[in-house]
Amino acid sequence: MKSTRRRSRKKVTNLTNLAVSALVANSVSQNVAGTGLIDFFTNKTGGGSSFVITLPELIDGIRGGTGGVYGPSAAAYGIDQTPQAVMFRNLKKNAVPLAISIVAIPAIAKVATKLLRKPMILPANRMLKATGLDVKLG
Repeated sequence: MKSTRRRSRKKVTNLTNLAVSALVANSVSQNVAGTGLIDFFTNKTGGGSSFVITLPELIDGIRGGTGGVYGPSAAAYGIDQTPQAVMFRNLKKNAVPLAISIVAIPAIAKVATKLLRKPMILPANRMLKATGLDVKLG
């Protein structure tokens, strides 16, 4: 007896999971680096604040530069003049909002997906499938 071969499905990008991941990443960036995700990657100066760290400043600090941290500001708050110290300070200051957002964003998305599945998500997924795109909403 010949066994039937399993058909593999195409991988489909779930837009809801993508949005949840982006929102959680933005929350982490906002609460730890002091700036949104896009500014964290694209801004070079940190907005002129010693307590806002961007990726270019973080790399500069690792390479031995100032990392955009103004010495007197860091000393006034009792921290080292490094981007890592500033990020740790921001993390301690924003730990509760960060924890809430990391837990709440996926939970809210899951509840919303379940509530909106029949009236909105299923018809939208059918339309997306008809376009030939390999994406779905939830």
